[in-house]
Amino acid sequence: MSGQLERIRGALIGLRMPRALEALEHILARLERGEITAVEAIDALLGEEYATREGRRIEVALRTAKLMPIKTLESFDFSFQPSLDRERIAALAQLDFVRRAEVVHFLGPPGTGKSHLATALGVAAVKAGRTVYRATLAELIEALSQAERSGRLPEKIRFYSRASLLIVDEIGYLPITRGGANLFFQLVNARYEKGAMILTSNRGFAEWGDVFGDPVVATALLDRLLHHAVVVQIEGASYRLRAHADLIPEHVRANAPIMPPPPPKRRGRPPKLKNGAADH
Repeated sequence: MSGQLERIRGALIGLRMPRALEALEHILARLERGEITAVEAIDALLGEEYATREGRRIEVALRTAKLMPIKTLESFDFSFQPSLDRERIAALAQLDFVRRAEVVHFLGPPGTGKSHLATALGVAAVKAGRTVYRATLAELIEALSQAERSGRLPEKIRFYSRASLLIVDEIGYLPITRGGANLFFQLVNARYEKGAMILTSNRGFAEWGDVFGDPVVATALLDRLLHHAVVVQIEGASYRLRAHADLIPEHVRANAPIMPPPPPKRRGRPPKLKNGAADH
C-alpha cells in the first residue's frame, strides 16, 4: 500500500494537482473507515482539485475583466428599489442575452444600483466561462483616443470586440467630445450583432445628443444599441445612501424617472457611415 501511495503522490505532483495531493490522506482515511466508496473517493479527490483550479480561473478572469470588487445579485437590496422586477433581473442572469449578442441598458438616477447590477451580471458571465471586460465610457474613449494617436485604433477595437460581454459604465456622467463619440460609435458598430453589451446611464436616450455632443452620432448609436435591446428603468433614491435616506432632500428623492423612447424603426441594415464615423 505504501508503494502505491507514493506512486499516487508522485502522479499528483507530476500532474500538478497540489490540492488533490493535500486532500489525499484525508480522503483515503474516509475510504478505509468505510465512510465513502472508491468511486466517491475518486470523485472527492478530483472535485477538490477542480474547485481550486476553477476558483483561480474565476479570480484571474474577474481581475482581467476589471470586475473587482465583486458585486453579486444576492448582495443587491431589491427591497430598496421596488421599481425593479427581481424576476426579470434573475432571467438576465441566465445569460441568454449574451448568447444572442443583445444589449442591456440600465437607466436611472445616480446611485440607484445600475453599476452593481451590471457588475453582478458580468460576474455571473465570468463564472459561466464567458469573457468579459468592463470600463467606464470615459476610460474606453481615452483608450481608443490613445490608440488612434499611435496608429493602433483597429487593434484596440479588435481587443474590445473579443469579449463575449462588454460593460460600458457611467454614460452621461462626463461630457464627450465629437471625436470621442465617433470613436465609441466605431466600437459599437464593430460589436453590433456580434457581441453582447451592458450599458449604464443616468441620462434618457432623448438626451444622448447632448451627452455625445452630436445628435447624428447619437442617433446612429441608438440605431444599433436599441435594435436587440433590453431596457431596465430604475427609479428611486440613491442605493448607496439608503442608510441616510432621511438626510436626502425631498426634491432628490422625488427625482423624475428617466423614460426611454421607443426603439427607432428599422428598415434593413444600419446606414453606412463614412470612415466609421457619423456622416454629417
